Amino acid sequence: MRDLGAGFGYLLQGQRWVGRHGRQFGLGLLPGLITLVLYTGALVALALWGQDAVAWATPFADDWSSPWQGLFRGLLTVVLFALGLLLAVLTFTAVTLLVGQPFYENLSEKVDEDLSPDGTAPRSELPLWREIWVSARDSLRILVRAVLWGVLLFALGLLPFVGQSVVPVIGFFVTGFFLTEELTAVALQRRGVDLRARLTLLRSRKTLVWGFGTPLGLAFLVPFVAVFLMPGAVAGATLLARDLLGEESAGEDRAGDLAGEESADADSSDSAGGARANR
Repeated sequence: MRDLGAGFGYLLQGQRWVGRHGRQFGLGLLPGLITLVLYTGALVALALWGQDAVAWATPFADDWSSPWQGLFRGLLTVVLFALGLLLAVLTFTAVTLLVGQPFYENLSEKVDEDLSPDGTAPRSELPLWREIWVSARDSLRILVRAVLWGVLLFALGLLPFVGQSVVPVIGFFVTGFFLTEELTAVALQRRGVDLRARLTLLRSRKTLVWGFGTPLGLAFLVPFVAVFLMPGAVAGATLLARDLLGEESAGEDRAGDLAGEESADADSSDSAGGARANR
């Protein structure tokens, strides 16, 4: 349970960090806004011309009598739009990270520099095009895993009672895990940690990952909220990545120094008190 609270704490700390760094927050909003505009345009086009696409794909229904033709094609149009909306939700984070690769890399580096005791941040030696290619490839692999989980959960959702109570909860935790993987990839990929190692690392601290990703996944169900939370989510994921790797933070050093000073003051006070008592 402690890790669960720590994961949620990193989510809040990330939002606070971008709140104190307005420029990073502003730049971090751009990729999300671009992705939102693209997805909104695609969904509007699907709503406007989805019925025509269904009619083109079902020529065998041209001779059906009313109302069966309309009901059949209307149902397929609704299913097509629902699938498009689901795909948009599943891929929004991955596409936003791809669009904003330079922005989020810079933001994550700034967080590392702010927390690192020596003020430096790990930097990838790969060129930008290679970073984008690796990120796109890994995102596709994660998407395939997420789709497989989605199919399994959809099948389990058909079970009475369990499908309407337990399965949705499991679904949120699965979404939180994959969402955290996508976000921590920005910091971990920069450190040379490949996808297989990232997944192993995340599985070793599942409750920490769920504490971060599950509430974020719930918030990301609202597209506009996702746009505004993305910069802080990347910052928080960098903090979480540092924890997973056991990296020392400047904040910990300062806390240790303050504790040492308080201990020294207490010792001095005790010594002074003892000297006065001896007198």
